[in-house]
Amino acid sequence: AAALDRISGDLPGAGGARADVVIVAIDEDADAKRALYRTLEPRMRPEALLATNTSSIPLEELAGALEHPERFVGLHFFNPVARMQLVEVVSMASTPPAVSERALAFVGAIRRLPLPVRSTPGFLVNRILMPYLMEAVALEGEGVPAHEIDRAALAFGMPMGPVLLADTVGLDVCLSVARILGASFGCAVPRRLEELVAAGRLGRKTGRGFHDYRAGRPRIPKGPLPAPGGPVEQRLVLRLLNEAVACHRERVTLDADLLDAGMIFGTGFAPFTGGPMNLNRNEGAEVQRARLEGLEHRLGGRFAPDPGWRSLPD
Repeated sequence: AAALDRISGDLPGAGGARADVVIVAIDEDADAKRALYRTLEPRMRPEALLATNTSSIPLEELAGALEHPERFVGLHFFNPVARMQLVEVVSMASTPPAVSERALAFVGAIRRLPLPVRSTPGFLVNRILMPYLMEAVALEGEGVPAHEIDRAALAFGMPMGPVLLADTVGLDVCLSVARILGASFGCAVPRRLEELVAAGRLGRKTGRGFHDYRAGRPRIPKGPLPAPGGPVEQRLVLRLLNEAVACHRERVTLDADLLDAGMIFGTGFAPFTGGPMNLNRNEGAEVQRARLEGLEHRLGGRFAPDPGWRSLPD
């Protein structure tokens, strides 16, 4: 109730002239975002920060519409916002350090966990998560039942299976992010995902996705979890771990510990492992790399080990 008392409607947008931070949270449409920035920026105080809540669009692609891109940052809140504490604080190479520090301080002031990340398609969490989700879509397209895919992830230690997660996030959202990442990193988008979105099966919000929600809770066959380390689990998890190594090599965030924290707090990645990079250390970089090479030989280039594996301690 106290929080609601501090919220007021402002349809004309007059409050923007008094705000220290203006956060834009509209559809993942770069043109729409740039158009809104053009109307907001002239009304803002010179020292105010303009922040985007984009989940995947690089800031450089959005900043071209701004007179003062030096005060533009990303503040990526995760859904559901009421429960998820992590916020990715995104900076461009040209962002002044003082601006990044103000954005980090703002996130701390609202009692959230700030994760500093570099502007790159998908930033950190979504970039690492998306190959895992796309591998789940590929497996389902090959005929592996959705509930078996999800059980393999649960056996590994994930809080929710990737198929159910994709349905919950929205298959249209997954497709949008996958296309952005695909254009930047050459990842193929599974045809199965394109077909479901084209058919209007966007997941829980439309009543149908991979599962059917029209009667409420989907009917998912019950059964025991498989033994850990099975072939479905390997395909899911190794795609994720390989992308984590790529992000570590590219310094998307400051160090491996922050990367691990981001994946645990942003996705619930099996907390007992300590995070993707800690898991890689414990398993051994050469062991993981050999597993990826085996999958690459059988299934193709999406499993090609990232060059960053060679610089990790074994």
